[in-house]
Amino acid sequence: MKFLTAVTFLFITLNTFSQNKMRPVNELTNNKNLGWKDIQEWSGKATNKLEILPADPQKAKDALYQTQVTTDSAMGAVIYKTGGILVDDGWIRILGSGNAKLDRSLPGWNKGKSFKEFGEKPDFLLVADDALGGFFILNGGALGTDLGKMYYLSPDNLQYEALDISYSEFLLFCFNNDLNKFYEGSRWEKWREEVSKLNGDKVFNFYPFLWTEEGQDINKTSRKIIPVEEQYGFNIDIRKQMGL
Repeated sequence: MKFLTAVTFLFITLNTFSQNKMRPVNELTNNKNLGWKDIQEWSGKATNKLEILPADPQKAKDALYQTQVTTDSAMGAVIYKTGGILVDDGWIRILGSGNAKLDRSLPGWNKGKSFKEFGEKPDFLLVADDALGGFFILNGGALGTDLGKMYYLSPDNLQYEALDISYSEFLLFCFNNDLNKFYEGSRWEKWREEVSKLNGDKVFNFYPFLWTEEGQDINKTSRKIIPVEEQYGFNIDIRKQMGL
């Protein structure tokens, strides 16, 4: 099993964003589909439940062009070959080129958050999120010196938690890791039944907030469904108010 090295991945994912002249789709794709072959292999051996959402061909081309990554990379493959990937009945949503069940493309979701215009170099990339209101982020320099590594903006403390894994390793984490252990204390009774009905553009918002002492027992909180955009903005605003 092979991974892109951190240096190679960083070059593909971040430096290409900063090019003044954006490369056309035909320069970002090839017939080898190395990234997709890896993902097919990994997903075929996955121990967690996956739903690989089909991609609309034109949306896939648009998203790949806007992101400026190649299909030899894992990220490029997810964008070009999928509308996104739902993990564990939709608990984790990995962004691709968009689908009715996950109506956000990776570049479209990041525009206005990690960069202003397509083609600009991002200091970070939001690549996935979960039904809990947590966000998985690829570091482009904004979060530390470990470029190309993944972070988790956790809803239970509003901190950027370093995961010390690359994007490719993050996919394998989603596919195979014990998510009950990772989310220990953050899954309420009958969560799967509720999450499986949740659209990928929505999240659960909890009160008392999960980062408060009163919100530590998630089964004693109330929850409502809100747009993921609203939750992300709320998290960032609260971090600023708390001086984080």
